[in-house]
Amino acid sequence: MAITASQVNELRKKTGAGMMDCKKALTEANGDFEKAIEILRKKGASVAAKRAEKSANEGIVNTKISDDKNAGFIVEVNCETDFVAKSDDFVNFANDVLQTVESKNPTNVQELLNDENLKTKMTDLLGKVGEKIEISRFAIERAEDGIIVDYVHLGSKLGVLVRFDNAGKAEDELAEMGKDIAMQVAAMSPICVKREEVPQNVIDKEIEIYKEVSRKEGKPENILDKIAQGKLNKYYQENCLNEQAFIKDNSKSVGDLLKEFNSKHGINASIKLFHRFHLGDEKK
Repeated sequence: MAITASQVNELRKKTGAGMMDCKKALTEANGDFEKAIEILRKKGASVAAKRAEKSANEGIVNTKISDDKNAGFIVEVNCETDFVAKSDDFVNFANDVLQTVESKNPTNVQELLNDENLKTKMTDLLGKVGEKIEISRFAIERAEDGIIVDYVHLGSKLGVLVRFDNAGKAEDELAEMGKDIAMQVAAMSPICVKREEVPQNVIDKEIEIYKEVSRKEGKPENILDKIAQGKLNKYYQENCLNEQAFIKDNSKSVGDLLKEFNSKHGINASIKLFHRFHLGDEKK
């Protein structure tokens, strides 16, 4: 049977698929809309199989904070090109992923993908954009006696969650200052909050490098440990959030900033942890 332009347009409005894909599906389905939709959905599954070996290093990072500031969510959703990453369809899907993480509280990506509604939306998106789509990672953070603060850098390729404990009655003020600290995490990429959290194998490796460099510079063997310790302190200052120079006032550290805040408000707030999702970091 002949397929009319109005039929193609109607199917396109219902599915969001391309004009030619809609026409082919309607032709194959002999004008049966439900069958045509099924064909388009199967095409999405077919695209997923064909694109399985492709790299999906573009995409967006999304965050959400609950109204009471006690819960925070962050997700990274990937595709193959920046063009698709900026499309409304992809952005809407990333929002759906974030909402599903919030409502279902999955423990891992596989459990998240067991949600039938999300799985259907992902298959539909695959058929529409013709690219590999991945949900790379997510994190859920809660603070019963504190707050969660988020920050997403312009372009949505970098996002941060920071958890503060012991907020007391200064939640709103802490949330305001917390935005600056979340920006600090985004800009300065610390590896942990405090020096005690640096893995021992990392410390051992740094010390070994410092000693070897000093040795090659002709430094006496009996002072290598002292030199290495001095350089290790510098490493802590550059890589531990509490010891980093505050990006808005490098005369003080982030730890100093928090101490001043606590003194002013009579509380004992602390940075418990952070999540920093930079697009594609986990794929390198």
